[in-house]
Amino acid sequence: MFAPNQEDVRRFFCEVARKHRSGEPLTPLEAIAADWVAEHGEYADDLADVDAALRAQYTVEEGRTNPFLHLAMHLSLAEQISIDQPPGIRQAVELLARRRGSLHQAHHEAMECLGEMLWTSQRSGLPPDGAAYIDCVRRRATRD
Repeated sequence: MFAPNQEDVRRFFCEVARKHRSGEPLTPLEAIAADWVAEHGEYADDLADVDAALRAQYTVEEGRTNPFLHLAMHLSLAEQISIDQPPGIRQAVELLARRRGSLHQAHHEAMECLGEMLWTSQRSGLPPDGAAYIDCVRRRATRD
């Protein structure tokens, strides 16, 4: 199983941004990541300097989103949707995207559900509850 650490994730996204800017070929995973990097131009400075990226701290007190966590969650969702794991995530996110008129917005809302599922799992010591995660996304897809 691939289990990247914080440095691996930051290096990956910085390298994706660099390769994308320079027009270099991308692996299939990098191409998916590059699409999400392109959707988040506000992170360009964070991705431009790998050494600064490795040193950066994103604390709650700063009130700033961690761009690497945010992009990693987009990539995780894209992978989940592509293989429909947990079962039903593809349909739930597609429904949410239609309801919101935007896959990007649907991802952001599904990320909240994903984060909630992971937080609950960590707090309880139990495995992540995929059914609760899907239900959360579906509830968002059925409300305005």
